[in-house]
Amino acid sequence: MHLLNFGERLREERTRLGLNQGELATVAEVSKTTQFNYEKGERSPDAPYLAKVAAAGVDVLYVLTGCRATANEAGLSADESEVLNHYRSMPEGDRVAIRRMTAALAESTANSANKKSL
Repeated sequence: MHLLNFGERLREERTRLGLNQGELATVAEVSKTTQFNYEKGERSPDAPYLAKVAAAGVDVLYVLTGCRATANEAGLSADESEVLNHYRSMPEGDRVAIRRMTAALAESTANSANKKSL
């Protein structure tokens, strides 16, 4: 089994987010060549780069270590954490579909509750 290296994991995360190299480079405020070199393993990014790509949705823990970050935000139940972690691992197109679905379900639930209160 081939374990992905840093550059491969960075490329995987960029692809998961639906970004091309130029788009992630813009987010991270580096040149496209620098982004290319990070993904090829020819250069290593600094902390400001990692902070910027993390803010864009890159799982930096995964990129650095190969282990996915888990949600353990205060106040989340185990079920909520699990759903959030699944959501974070999806490509953006799937995330859009999930947001539409949950919005429709929430609206349906609200409508049902309003009918019951009448």
